[in-house]
Amino acid sequence: MPTALWTEFDAAPLALTLRVAGLATGLALVLGVALGWVFARTRLPGRGVLEALCMLPLVLPPTVLGYGLLVLMGRHGALGGWLREHFDYTVIFHWHGAVIASTLVALPLVLKGASSAFAQVDRQLEAAARTLRQSAWSTFVRVTLPLAWPGILAGTLLAFARAMGEFGASLMVAGSIPGQTQTASMAIYDAVQAGRDDVALLLALIVSALSVAILVLSNRFLQRAPSP
Repeated sequence: MPTALWTEFDAAPLALTLRVAGLATGLALVLGVALGWVFARTRLPGRGVLEALCMLPLVLPPTVLGYGLLVLMGRHGALGGWLREHFDYTVIFHWHGAVIASTLVALPLVLKGASSAFAQVDRQLEAAARTLRQSAWSTFVRVTLPLAWPGILAGTLLAFARAMGEFGASLMVAGSIPGQTQTASMAIYDAVQAGRDDVALLLALIVSALSVAILVLSNRFLQRAPSP
């Protein structure tokens, strides 16, 4: 790449991408671990339907997901109207909207990884911990979670990579405002539209390198996950 391109390179979209992906992955991790435990260890009525709904963002077209968020969280939506009326707050055309969209698309990856990891944990080890007068919470924290953690972390890394690449739903909810809501994927699209292929290529190479590194780490943690 020419030296001038590096000196003029705007890192704001990349920084916002990492911030959005980090927050979205954190939210998806909390929700995914909780739901993964429920799906792996309980006989909840309607569990299949609930799990399908949680996995839906993985297969839905991004525009459908974005439209659903607009209907729900728009200024005249059920949740969006309530937030605007009581808190004078809206996620539309705000980078928080990109976090919400990215959380939804990242959640299925954490959920599937956590559910599979919890299902593969040896129940006899948990039973042994309970014979030592460990509470259910203590058994989960000291036995179950450490054994399931490699699989959970592998799914979390994949979720982070997916959140970094989120485009369609985020664009509909947050827009592509330079310096405010424009993530790397949006910046690449705008650069191509403006004929700045050099900028688009540089951003694409950086995002691709980060994604490859994340996938390599994810594969390593998957290899450490307990076998069924």
